[in-house]
Amino acid sequence: METLDKFDLAILNELQQDGRLTNAELASRVGLSAAPCWRRVRALEAAGFIRGYRAELDREKIGLGVLAFVRLDAERNSGDITRSLEAAIRDIPEVVACHYISGSGTFELQVVCPDLNHFSRFAREVLLNLPNVKDLHTSFSLGEVKAASALPLTHLNTKGVATANRGRT
Repeated sequence: METLDKFDLAILNELQQDGRLTNAELASRVGLSAAPCWRRVRALEAAGFIRGYRAELDREKIGLGVLAFVRLDAERNSGDITRSLEAAIRDIPEVVACHYISGSGTFELQVVCPDLNHFSRFAREVLLNLPNVKDLHTSFSLGEVKAASALPLTHLNTKGVATANRGRT
């Protein structure tokens, strides 16, 4: 599966909005019958366009009221040392996202905690004790303006990446 057509894009868009759609409902929304829709979804999964399905939880309702953005500076950025730091970060449940960044710092982490006391303890006991950490710089979310997990797909239509139907309807 090298290209996406209008049906694939419609399927991806609908599933991003509601991953619990039945195949029949999804097929109806994208203008296909059930069997071809099901085959397309399976092909999109197999090709890695769809990586999984999960429930989106309200972090505040489950007691994670603090969202912190932590820029982590590493002492050195050599291969083995960086890989060990990456592996350690992956194993920390409070770190819900991590990006290797350009500019000042090495990693940008998104960290969730119940409150500021928990975050303070977490930063001192966990983050500062990670291998090769030189410094931390933290900013706290004061309110969420937008937190969409759906990715925009319109660029696929405008750049010609999505080609005409490949004969799979």
